[in-house]
Order: sequence, then C-alpha cells, then structure tokens
Amino acid sequence: MGRNTRKRRSSMATKAVAASAALALGGGGLIWANFYASAHESNNSGQNQTKAANAAAQVATISCPDVGQKLTSVPNGAKQGVANELANLDKQITEAYTRLASTRQAQAGDAGFVQNAIVGPLKEKRAATIDRIRINIQRSGGQFDNSLSQLAACTTQAANNTNAGQGGQNNGGQNNGGQQNGGQQNGGQQNNGGQNNNNGGQNNNNGGQQNNGGQNNNGGQQNGGQQGGNGGQAGNGPVASDFVDITKVQANVKAKPRKNGQASTGTFTTRCGVNANNKFNTDNVIVAPGVTNGAHHLHDYVGNQSNDAFANNNTFAAAQTSCQNQQDKSSYYWPVLRVQDGTKEFDQNRDGGGKEGNVGKVLKAKQAEIKFVGSPKAKVVAMPQFLRIITGDAKTTTNGLANANAHWSCTGFENKVQLTEQYPICPQGSNVVRTFAFQSCWDGKNIDSANHRTHVAFADGNGNCQNGFKAIPQLTMRLVYAVPTPVIQNGQVKNAYAVDGFPEQLHKPSTDHDDFINVMNAQLNNKIANCVNKGQQCQ
Repeated sequence: MGRNTRKRRSSMATKAVAASAALALGGGGLIWANFYASAHESNNSGQNQTKAANAAAQVATISCPDVGQKLTSVPNGAKQGVANELANLDKQITEAYTRLASTRQAQAGDAGFVQNAIVGPLKEKRAATIDRIRINIQRSGGQFDNSLSQLAACTTQAANNTNAGQGGQNNGGQNNGGQQNGGQQNGGQQNNGGQNNNNGGQNNNNGGQQNNGGQNNNGGQQNGGQQGGNGGQAGNGPVASDFVDITKVQANVKAKPRKNGQASTGTFTTRCGVNANNKFNTDNVIVAPGVTNGAHHLHDYVGNQSNDAFANNNTFAAAQTSCQNQQDKSSYYWPVLRVQDGTKEFDQNRDGGGKEGNVGKVLKAKQAEIKFVGSPKAKVVAMPQFLRIITGDAKTTTNGLANANAHWSCTGFENKVQLTEQYPICPQGSNVVRTFAFQSCWDGKNIDSANHRTHVAFADGNGNCQNGFKAIPQLTMRLVYAVPTPVIQNGQVKNAYAVDGFPEQLHKPSTDHDDFINVMNAQLNNKIANCVNKGQQCQ
C-alpha cells in the first residue's frame, strides 16, 4: 500500500498544528464514520499513557517514500518486472527494520550506527532497485518519471514522531483514502496528528514490557526491538496508548448523506463464511503478483480458494469458492487479527509470521458479513469482472492517514463510536468489530491501476462520484471477533491484540486494510446492480 512522500513537519511544528486544530474542534468534533467515508477519530483519553525520558532519541522505525504510489502508468510488458522490483523495495525495508530491531546495543554505543550501517546501505539498495524499475518501463516503451529516482533515501522516526496522525496535512479533497467529507476531515486529522505524535511519546516505555511470562522468544532478533521502546510481544507493537476503553470515547459518528430521488437503496448479501477452510498465506496477488510473501503478513481468505501470489484471472475463474452462491468466486481477504498471548502459531518461524513480528494466536472472526449497497445520489452500474480494489493503507505509520480507512468498534457501539488510530477495549459481553467500506466510484474503464488506487474512488461528503466516475455497488464488510479483553497496568498491555502488518508499521490500528477481486460473471454483476437499483434486499 502507498507510502506518501510529502515533506514532514518538524516535531514542534506538528505539535503546534495539533494544538490549534484541537482548539478549533473543541477537543475533537463530530466526524463522518459511515459507509461513505473513513473515521478519523480524536479522543483525549488520558489513561493508558506512559512517557519515556529518552523516547525522543530512540529510533522506532524506518520511513521510506512509497515508489509504487507515485507510478501512474506502467506498460503491460513491464508490469511483472515492476511488481517484482516494488516487492523488493518492501523486502529491503523489512530487512532494514529487522536489523534496526536487533542492534539496539550497537546503536547505544555508536550514534552513527543507524545511519552508517542501516539507512545508508538501504538507500543504495533502493537506488539500484528504482533504476531497474526505470529500465523495465523504458524497455517496454513507457515514460519514466525521473523524480522517482529521488525517492531512494529513507529516514528514521523516533518513537514519539511516527506519522500516523499526519494525513490531514495533505488531504486537500483527495478521494482515494476514504476521506470524502471535504474540509470536515481536515481539522480532525490534524488533531489526530497531534494526538498521535503525543501518543508516540507516551508509548515508548512499553518496549520489553509485554513479556507475559517470557513469551518473547521470537527468533532472537525481535527481542532487540523491545529495548527500542516499541512494545508488543515481538517488540514492534502494539503499545498501551494504542488501546482505549470505548465506553470513555465521545460519540463521533455523524449522519449519512441524505438520499435523493435517484438513490439506489437496495442491498445484496453474499455469505462466504469465516475462513473455516483455514486458507492463509502472506501473499498479495494485487500488489505483488508472482512474489511469495509479498504482503509480509498473514491474510484470511474467504470466497475464492485459489488465491495466492501466482493466481491469475483464469485461475480465479476455475477455482472453488466458500460462498454459498457458487457463482460468487470473488476473493475477499484481509490481514488476520492476533492476540499476543504467547501462543506459538503455525507460522511462528515463518516469513510474514513470527520472523517478521506477527506473533500470537490467530483469531478467527465469529462473523464475516459481506454486503453490497447502493449510492445515496445515483443508480449504480454493474462492476466489471476481475475488478480489483484495495481499501485502507497498510503503511499509515510512515505514510500518514491520507489513505487510511480503518474502522474499529465494539458491538453495541458501532452507531456511536468508530476508531481509526486506537484499538477498542470493549465492555463485558461486547465483541470487537472491524468494518470496511470500499471505494464506490469507478472510472468506467480499468479493472486496476498502476498504484492500485486511481481507477476507483470514494464518493464525496454528499455521496456523489466526481470527475466522471460512475457509482458501483459498494462492497461493505463487517468482521466480529471474540477478543480476550486487554488489560492496561502501569503502562503495559496484557492480552494485547493487533492486526497483522509490515514489521516497521508497529501494528498500529490505522494500518488495517482489506482487499477484493471481483470474480463474478456478467450475469451476477448485473443482478447485483439491478437489485440495488430497485431497492430490493437480495442474496
């Protein structure tokens, strides 16, 4: 998923922006949190927060510009080669982060160690990889943007200065990240930016505190990460201030856009189970086709049973499906949720699993609800077969929230509170809920795009598609989990749970994301569109 390359503000500047935004919003006003837009909440829960005296000096993670998000066009003949090189860039960051986490002692003794031994060599590797991307594109007759060559250098981020809350600085009406509500989102995001930076500083004593009875045996190299103050059983999160008691969060869900006379009010439900077949892998065929472990984290799969790194449209069309409607061979997949209770899962010593900081017991959803809904302003057109959509951003810790679309809540609270930057602690009898609302506007031409975003978009704050895009049935998903209740004690988290992710993303809640490949034939796609347009409830 995308890594933004916008210029970052200094720590003091970011805090100043956050402070002014907080005053403007009165501590966090109401923001959209529904099937038409992302939730970017702010709350000022003072509990669960700790401070580290030396936090600002500690390097928590590595931040690299996202080359893939800057690619606007890749010739067909270069697509596989470019995909391979983009996957190499992710692998290089993963390897650099692992080295960062395993050399804390050397860093303490040498102020130049990180730059000389990790960041400098990483820049050289990235420069060579970006040049191979250039060669692939030009060899196939495409135009290469030479500014991409300037994206080789990476920076380090202190634990109190991760970028998850800075998406608001660059929103500016961009509709690709679920932030569809015009200026309404900007203030909230800046407030979140300040909140997140503060949380970063508050989190930094938690490294190494998640021992839970000596459960930190994750291949040795992860233990070093705990000394860096990043918390979590594997040393790369989550931390105490990544959690909040949902009963203490102010309601932040606002009304949905009003429907007009052209609204498409029907729904189509497909039942595909909760991954009872235990289909898991760490591939991502959309972003990294042909690359094993291209996601660097584990996915649950429902629907299509042949999705892996090497699948293609023919593979998908011939596959079995877990959906009750056997015509629905679509692939629905998302990163697994784990509770960091010391369980040594089947992938404890595998790439994408314990070797990359994704540890603990994999939790299977008790409910996985998949529904297509309509537009409040228009009739929808049928989705094209093999349309690919990614919603959310797996790399918000370094990218900011511009493309975030995470929604965390609890049963009984979904219409009141939706969280993006914190995991909810639910009251007794309530379950954790992850909700996804996919982009609902399509350019009418492409089933994918070079950066996997620009061929689809979200509706604006009023529910309208912009720039000539057409409304399509909007995929919505609701995943419900019975999660052992996390307990915060002295700034430490017991029974922490977290979404799987790239190791350098520190298991932040905002990195949650979801993927969809439409493998329905024209007959079923038309049926869904007609059902939605006629206001019917179908399945």
